Amino acid sequence: EVQLVESGGDLVQAGGSLRLSCTTSGFTFDDYAIAWFRQAPGKEREAVSCITPSDGSAWIADSVKGRFTMSSDNAKNTVYLQINSLKPEDTAVYYCAARPRTVPMYTYWGQGTQVTVSS
Repeated sequence: EVQLVESGGDLVQAGGSLRLSCTTSGFTFDDYAIAWFRQAPGKEREAVSCITPSDGSAWIADSVKGRFTMSSDNAKNTVYLQINSLKPEDTAVYYCAARPRTVPMYTYWGQGTQVTVSS
């Protein structure tokens, strides 16, 4: 059974930092692409970053580039999202998602972790 479990969300002040974790199980880590999405209240879900653990290549959305960094620990089947210089507009539920590298759509999702940034 594929599982993705996010953690690390919190209430923080603007300017602070957080590291979100997504621990995965039930699939071959190197055969998948893993992404972070976020959804703020009243807004559509947006992709913020993705990584291919097999080669470490990562993509970061232009809207968060310079503040967000995605990485993976292949030994732990875990990906991370480091968020620096948090802004109130980063407030959202952050979701981890996975797909086989040969499939275009993300088919497995975690339950989400809440990030709230106070001004």
